[in-house]
Amino acid sequence: MLGWPVIAQWVHTPHPFLIRFGEGFGLRYYGLAYLLGFVAAAWLLHRYERAGRSPFALPAISDLMTYLIAGVLLGGRLGYFLLYQPGTLLTEPLAFFRVWEGGMASHGGFLGVVVALILFARRSQTSFFLLSDLIVSTGALGLGLGRLANYLNGELWGKATDVPWAVIFLQTGGGNVPRHPSQLYEAALEGFLLFAYLQWRFWRSPAVRTQPGRLTGEFLLAYALARVVCEAFREPDAGLILGLSRGMFYSLFMAVSGLAIIATRGRSQGKT
Repeated sequence: MLGWPVIAQWVHTPHPFLIRFGEGFGLRYYGLAYLLGFVAAAWLLHRYERAGRSPFALPAISDLMTYLIAGVLLGGRLGYFLLYQPGTLLTEPLAFFRVWEGGMASHGGFLGVVVALILFARRSQTSFFLLSDLIVSTGALGLGLGRLANYLNGELWGKATDVPWAVIFLQTGGGNVPRHPSQLYEAALEGFLLFAYLQWRFWRSPAVRTQPGRLTGEFLLAYALARVVCEAFREPDAGLILGLSRGMFYSLFMAVSGLAIIATRGRSQGKT
């Protein structure tokens, strides 16, 4: 501990629902975060097309969003069990469908998106890297909204600390211990800051046109670095791997993939 001045700590009250119709039933902030993320992505893709920076008009955007929604939801759900709860589906296969109990993994969602983009690129006969650049420039906003929903739910809280902005997650398993609100750190770094950077790169540089794939590599590398930083403040939610939290460990593969894409696509000069 750093010996920060002692002040009254904020005791978190879970707010999982925007509108609640009954016990455990209503419009959840987590679901709303996904919805807003997808709507924002569709709107940005439409704006890209109108600005002459994307070949996809509204009918194609609608089809693409269908692929992406399926990839995010199926990949995120399956990734949660494979990466964080291995063996659960073997003993309780129906747990996959109990979505009201929570359980989504961002790294699994990324893999699901990759599969969705491969399938859509083949169907539309479009460059995979052009497509992935368009999508990564929109996706970080949804990541940020999802982390805000994590905070409202009181889940995925951080490590114990005495910083003045610490939060006590008493009602959601954090004990009567001040903790880092790591969900907010992740929302800021992995979500909103990364989104702002990618939008700046998309609109202010010719990278998507002259080096398709470059923006994808930058997203993977930047997300991985931001995730590693935030994981240092987050209480691990599963067993460690080689002394690293699972979020850190899986992010290393993203960082390597990002660097490899940057190195190869940086020489593309417009080739797809």
